[in-house]
Amino acid sequence: MSKAIHGTVAPGLEGVRRAFTQNFTEGLEVGAAFSAWRGREKLVDLWGGFADRGLARLWREDTLQLIYSGSKGLTAICMLMLIDRGQIALNDSVNRHWPAFGKPEILVRHILSHRSRLAGIDEPTTWEDMLDDQLMARKLERQPPFSDPRAGLTYHPMTYGWLCGELLRQVDGRSLGRFFAEEIARPLDLDIWFGLPAEHETRVATLEGDGVWGYANKNLVIPNQEQRAADSLQTAIWYNPPLFGPDFAKWNARSLHAVEVPGAGAIGAARSIASLYAILASGGAPLIRSETLKLGAQTLSDGWDALNDEHRRFGIGFALQTETRQFGPPADGFGHGGAGGSVHGAWPSHGIGFSYSMNRLIDGEDLRATRLLAALHAGVRA
Repeated sequence: MSKAIHGTVAPGLEGVRRAFTQNFTEGLEVGAAFSAWRGREKLVDLWGGFADRGLARLWREDTLQLIYSGSKGLTAICMLMLIDRGQIALNDSVNRHWPAFGKPEILVRHILSHRSRLAGIDEPTTWEDMLDDQLMARKLERQPPFSDPRAGLTYHPMTYGWLCGELLRQVDGRSLGRFFAEEIARPLDLDIWFGLPAEHETRVATLEGDGVWGYANKNLVIPNQEQRAADSLQTAIWYNPPLFGPDFAKWNARSLHAVEVPGAGAIGAARSIASLYAILASGGAPLIRSETLKLGAQTLSDGWDALNDEHRRFGIGFALQTETRQFGPPADGFGHGGAGGSVHGAWPSHGIGFSYSMNRLIDGEDLRATRLLAALHAGVRA
């Protein structure tokens, strides 16, 4: 396997290159990219390896990657822009903007901070259903909130995106993907999409399970009928339809890449994602005002997610730092990670945005992003 590492690092950040290289030499990567920007200054821009496990395609400078739940951070930026423009407010009932939603007790702040009690879909849902964001919005309109106590604060892996996407459509008239393209990606010349044009499909790296992730991990094994009946909330969130396991390969299909999946389907280049977060780290202009950005990083929910056995802390769509320091050493780091190991975010105290994207998915202990962010932090503090 090629160990060639390409790209550049600014003086003083050679440790980041060493950390990136170490991930490859230890066999932790198939292909990956890491980028960091401070304002409009490119600090780190590295890539290497292969775009597929078959080693048929090199990971190139313009390779794109599906980033799973890293998508939620990009969706959160769209929602912040609506707040900044006075089109929605945190304490608005969702019904005010989306009358068919039918649940007046659920506020905008609830859907943005994983407290809507709508973490999964309770009516039978197929993989093909998930590719139609408006169909999924109709399902959520019909669905009452879950009464299970664990639903009060639990991660919404897919429904977060459909809830935000339909709220945006009701307020703005555009789909979230079109809004992102017209208001963010095109004006800033970013290589990021919700709904990838066909001409870019050959640039997308293939997501690779490692024989454990999505297959043998005990938390992702598809439950039998008895187990489903015993935990209907977990079934509704993770197995209706099964997001991984036998359906894992569908995340690599053109049919998914072509459509808008706001909670988990964004496809982009690490360089572009990092430069977007650098805008947030530097105050938000020209996208949003600095006071709106500060609001976005304030805690809306903070507690133990009993269903997934994890401490969760959210602002307006962004995941915020907890004791795990997912976003590196700075206490003010925020952003969103993605299944399998990608991490994307901002360090306002340093004015830095970063993005780590890769195609080998790892569950459990994963040192790759931790090493990169520690090396980046050490370099910018030196």
